[in-house]
Amino acid sequence: MIRRTLKSGLLATAAVLAFLPTAASAAEAGHCAPRPVPAAVAQYPSHLSAATHRAHHITRRAFYRRGLLTTGRVATHRVALNVRSGPGTGYRVVGHRHANRRLALACKTYGSPVYGNHTWYRLAHHKGYVSAHYVRVGAALRWC
Repeated sequence: MIRRTLKSGLLATAAVLAFLPTAASAAEAGHCAPRPVPAAVAQYPSHLSAATHRAHHITRRAFYRRGLLTTGRVATHRVALNVRSGPGTGYRVVGHRHANRRLALACKTYGSPVYGNHTWYRLAHHKGYVSAHYVRVGAALRWC
C-alpha cells in the first residue's frame, strides 16, 4: 500500500515537473524574471540563509537531545526574576526574566543559599545565573 502510494506520488510529481517551464526557458521566451523578495518580507533574517537557519535549529535540537541543554520555567508570582553575573546573591544583577517565561539552562552549580536552596542554574545563551528556588525544571540537569 505504501509502495503504491509513493510510486503514484512520484509519477505525479514527475508529470507536473515535465510540463512546468524552467526559469531558463522562461527567460529565453521573454518572460520577466521573478522579482527578489524584499528584506522586510523575507522568511529568515538578512544575515542568515535558509540553510544556516535550519542548521542552527538542528544543532539546538541535538543539544537538547543529548542533555546538554534543558528548559525550565520561571516560577515567581508577578515579579521578575533577577539574572545575576555569578551563582549567588552577592553578584550584580545583569538582567531579568518575567514570570512563567521559559529558560534554556546549560548546567547547575552551587552558590549562596536562597531560602535554603544552594543550587543555581546557568543560562544557556547568556552569561547569567538564576536561583533554582525560582525555576521549575522538567528534566535532570548536569553539573557545571
